[in-house]
Amino acid sequence: MTAHSLDAAGLRALMGTFRDALVAHRKTLNLLNVYPVPDGDTGSNMTMTVDSVCSDLEALDPTADMDAVVGAIAHGSLMGARGNSGVILSQVLRGLSATFSQGTIDGRLLADGMAAASTAAYGAVMTPVEGTILTVVRESAEAAVAAADGGADLLGVAEASRMAGGESLARTPELLPVLAEAGVVDAGGCGFLLLLDAVLTTIDGRPIPEPVEVAAPLSIDDRPDDHGGESGLGTQYEVMYFLDAPDEAVEGFKEAWAALGDSIVVVGGDGVWNCHVHTDDIGGAVEAGIAVGRPYRIRVTDLFDEVREQAEEQAWVRESMAADRGDVGEPVTCAVVAVANGPGIRDIFRSLGVRRVVLGGQSMNPSTADLLAAVEAVPANDVVLLPNNGNIIAVAEQVDAQTGKTVRVVPTRGISEGFASLLAYDPKGTAEDNQASMAGAADAVVAGEVTVAVRDSGGDMGEIAEGDHLGLTGGKVTVIADTALDAAIGLLAELVEEDHEIVTVIAGEDADEATTADLVAWLAAEHPEVDVEVHDGGQPLYPYYLGIE
Repeated sequence: MTAHSLDAAGLRALMGTFRDALVAHRKTLNLLNVYPVPDGDTGSNMTMTVDSVCSDLEALDPTADMDAVVGAIAHGSLMGARGNSGVILSQVLRGLSATFSQGTIDGRLLADGMAAASTAAYGAVMTPVEGTILTVVRESAEAAVAAADGGADLLGVAEASRMAGGESLARTPELLPVLAEAGVVDAGGCGFLLLLDAVLTTIDGRPIPEPVEVAAPLSIDDRPDDHGGESGLGTQYEVMYFLDAPDEAVEGFKEAWAALGDSIVVVGGDGVWNCHVHTDDIGGAVEAGIAVGRPYRIRVTDLFDEVREQAEEQAWVRESMAADRGDVGEPVTCAVVAVANGPGIRDIFRSLGVRRVVLGGQSMNPSTADLLAAVEAVPANDVVLLPNNGNIIAVAEQVDAQTGKTVRVVPTRGISEGFASLLAYDPKGTAEDNQASMAGAADAVVAGEVTVAVRDSGGDMGEIAEGDHLGLTGGKVTVIADTALDAAIGLLAELVEEDHEIVTVIAGEDADEATTADLVAWLAAEHPEVDVEVHDGGQPLYPYYLGIE
């Protein structure tokens, strides 16, 4: 039976359905990431954001009224927001919640909530980019308002919004060239549509689409709906490979894979396909590719081992965070909280005056609640936050409104910028004054990073293969090399100029002493006028962070 309105209990059920949908689709959403460097994953960040909402809802009395439910949704989404996608989603949920507090949710209130959600989402981003989740939310909201203005009921508004959202998602590659180049749709927009699917499930009993395939430029509406069961559960192996095969053979290939497993993702075109499946039959998954073409770069992951490794990593994270909850020192006018990963880097930040280091960085984005807890712990009424990662800046900027302290963010996008900013830190100054001076110091450093490509990709520098060493500056890949040494040298050759005086090399856990020595020797030979400082950072994923001043 179709519901014509939603009360507090219905809204709670909707959020639980949304959380479960994100859990099921998490890996698929993560796979839509078009960038080759390791970073916070959209699916994981959106899932953890909504999981925080559900935790707040579960703490309520079962008979809680609408005000209590929307309050929990607003608070949980803000505190649990992780990464840019999580922050935008939290603003969507907060916009909806503010509207839903007016009473029972009917078609008119859903449409008004969608409009408020779109406004809040755009407000969360300093420079909105079309072809992202923002576009999908806005066009979904516009359709909802038009339907409500025409007299549609709750189901009619939800259907109009979901249809427009699916069409909007399909158009995201037309608006964002990087999506078109990779042959995918926007991951954040795809995740948002699961919220609209959850609405239709709650009011009309419609099933959430299975995470079967995402084939650009199609939206998730185009997935087959005849595969029952819970995706990703029970199958032990993840099989991935590239497939050279004629386009007309791919539909049959997908059908063959559908009989072998689930969580199927087949992205590509023009004879080249990137293929992913969860299955218990590794041989069959490979043979299906051989039957239609040439599979290559075959990768197999034991998902059971991955789950165990994730549990071990989470335990390590808890232990590491506990280890950093020691003495925060004597009271000061202004304290600094920094985000970092790697024992050496944390020690350096502490030596430069940071009072609390929050564990996080690439592929490990802390939540608003994590940063807020650190801010509350330091002995100062004024606090400066150093996110040290572009994907954490938006989360850091949510903290000031959640505390009685004055919190300002210096938008550092890397560890080198964070170190440089602290050279201008004055513990006796205000957060406002420190923000200005520290931001200026951070801007004076030229930062570079060396990492390893986690997926095949392409761009202005040419084709990137998984396993290539990449040199990045300003968030862009400027060097592609076979080794970490070649990538670092290529980056320094590009960045070091005659007026520079200091090069700081921060070696990660994957950097060996011989490579670091060779890098220092190259600098001595090519730039004898530059002083070189080498630190053992111990950071994962990035063999080298480089800072040039």
